[in-house]
Order: sequence, then C-alpha cells, then structure tokens
Amino acid sequence: MDIQSIKNRFGIIGNSPALNFALQVAAQVANTDLTVLISGESGAGKEAFSQIIHALSARKHNSFIAVNCGAIPEGTIDSELFGHEKGSFTGAVDSRKGYFETVNGGTIFLDEIGEMPLGTQARLLRVLETGEFIRVGSSKVQKTDVRVIAATNKDLLEFTQKGKFREDLYYRLSTVPIRVPALRDRKEDIPLLFRRFAVDFAEKYKAAPIQLDDEAKEVLINYAWPGNVRELKNIAEQMSVLASDKLVTAQEMRRFLPADRDINRLPVLAPSAGSTNGHEFANEREILYKLFFDMKKDVTELKKMFVEILQNPGMAMQNQALLNELKNKEVLSPAIMPSTPATSAQPVVIHHDDAIHHHEEVEESLNIMDKEKELIIKALKKHKGKRKDAATDLGISERTLYRKLKEYDIKE
Repeated sequence: MDIQSIKNRFGIIGNSPALNFALQVAAQVANTDLTVLISGESGAGKEAFSQIIHALSARKHNSFIAVNCGAIPEGTIDSELFGHEKGSFTGAVDSRKGYFETVNGGTIFLDEIGEMPLGTQARLLRVLETGEFIRVGSSKVQKTDVRVIAATNKDLLEFTQKGKFREDLYYRLSTVPIRVPALRDRKEDIPLLFRRFAVDFAEKYKAAPIQLDDEAKEVLINYAWPGNVRELKNIAEQMSVLASDKLVTAQEMRRFLPADRDINRLPVLAPSAGSTNGHEFANEREILYKLFFDMKKDVTELKKMFVEILQNPGMAMQNQALLNELKNKEVLSPAIMPSTPATSAQPVVIHHDDAIHHHEEVEESLNIMDKEKELIIKALKKHKGKRKDAATDLGISERTLYRKLKEYDIKE
C-alpha cells in the first residue's frame, strides 16, 4: 500500500518528508513480526502508528490492545500484563488472565514504556526472547505469540545510562525504530491540520467553519506547539466555539495561544551536531536563563549600593553584610571586595577623590555560550573533575556534559 492510500485510510494529514518517512517504515515493517519502538513527543500521534502497523499486518483480524504503562500502579502491572493465580497477593480472590494471554496471536501496544518498573522489564524481556511468561504466584511456564509495539516520549538510551531502563530490553525493543516528528518540525502541515479540525468542529457544533487571515496563519505556524497535534486540535475546538468572528485575525489568534509557553519568543541556543534530545536541551536553557537573570539582579543591586555609598560614606558599614552576601554568591570577585581583616569590625572607608567620582559602567557579557562554558568549568572545579557530580549539579545528564566538554574544548 502506498503512502497516500495509508493517509486516506487512517486519516493522516500532512506531507512533510519526516512524516512520510515514518509512514513508509511503518508500512514496510507491518507484515513482519519484528518488535517496533515508536518515539516522539506527547501528542504527536504515536498510537496512530501502532494501529497502522497492526491493521496492515497478518494479525489484523486478531486482538489489538493498547496499555499505558505509566497509568498502571507498580504493584499491579505484572498482574495486568501476565495474569495471576488465586491467593497470590492480597485481593487476588480469583485467578486472572493477563494481556499476554488474552491477546495471544494479536498485538500489544505498550505506551510510555519508559515508565515500566525494572522487575516488569525483566519479565517482558523473557517474553520477547522466548515467548514464555509465568503468571504472578504460579510456577507454570506458558507460551504466547504476541507482537509487541512500544512507544515512548523519553530518551530510553539515556535512561539505560541512569539505570532506569534495562539496556538489553532497549536493544530488543528497538529492532525497528520509528521517529514520529513533532508538529513544530513539520510546520507546512499545521495549516492543513487546523483546517481539517475546523471543518470537523463546524459540523459537530452546526456552525460555519472558522478561517484564518494571512497574519493569523503566520502566528499559528510559528507557535511552538509543545502539545503537538493534540494541542492544535484543542485550540481549533476552542476557537470554533469562542471566536467572535469566523475570520480570525492574528490578534484574536494570540488570545487562544498560551504566550508563556511560546518558546519561539525566547532567544535560543544553536543545537550542537550531536544533540538529539530536544527536551533535555530546553531544560538546560531554562536553567541558564534563571542563573543569568539572578546574576544580573545581583549586579544591579551592587551598582545601586555603590552609588549610595558615594553619596553617603556613613552607609558603608550598613552595606558590609550585603557585600559579604554577594561575595558568597560569587558575584564579586576577591579582587574588587574591600579588604577587611577577619577580626576587624572597622567600617569600609571610601576616599572621595577625583578618581572615584569619575567612573564608567562596564556592560557585563550576557553571551549564553560564554556563560554556559563558565558554569561548566566552575562545576568541574567544585567537584574536582568528577563528571557525574558536576552534571548532577548543573541539572544535565553526564552524556550532555561530555558533549559540552568537546564542544567548548574544555580540558579537565
């Protein structure tokens, strides 16, 4: 089946190369029994790909079940997947079949596989390798013939490095990886999707479909869409009900978009060649922004304090505590701190000569790359070159820290 036929059959809208490639891989792997790992951000449509693979496979007439691993409590997920025997735990009043038993011959879609507990991961690995499982509280080995499709919005490879996911299971699941592109990575599809949703909701609410002027379309396309297709559909429904005019302008469009989440309005760091994890990169950027703004606030307070001291020398003693606090925050270097013996309680003396009245404000560097490099060097010094501790202190992964060391040519 060609790509366009798949789109028509399953209601897939879009023509971006990344989307077409993902659909092509799904179609090619569908008629095999290979395990598939679908990755992509929340709301990007990963479950739709699992349904496409099942519907185009030889198992299409057998059962298909979707299981959200993150929604099942850790204490009951083994029972849900593999079943249990009567009396195997408190509340087990009867024997129960698990999904791997009831869906025998069909397909199981394990969504949010990264949330699966490590103990359950070991059981799943055995099923994938041997087709065998054991009910909770039983010693009888049972056979099953189930095709597993897994999905995640996490970086499972990074999870394996942190010990949160089994490395052998990761490589067993990702026999065929499919990457579902985020909506912001296929901007040309956004107007098409919005128009489709607008028509659907117009029929649902028995009203004329809303339309966008050219400027409103630009706003729509340039929004970051952190919630992907799911968020776009929600916005389209809100506008279909609440828009004051059926021809929506850019100004009205902005009323429906949460501006505080529009990351396109913030300055961004250029991604490095080895960067593959957009979420991780965004988190680093947020941490850096907060540090920079806090530093700028401290510097502003320092400037204000010195002006007051120049005008009133008697205030020097009162500001000694603030000087010490700023020194502890490393806003002031020892070179510019007033020299005061540790045991002395003498006030700081500032001589009013011509030199001190003539001063210039030197604009501090706010280059993000420079600040990031400086923070990494400080963290390494603080933890005596231990990458793991430095990465934890910086709020990034050890792998990302290693990449940054190469990128900035930092010698440890």
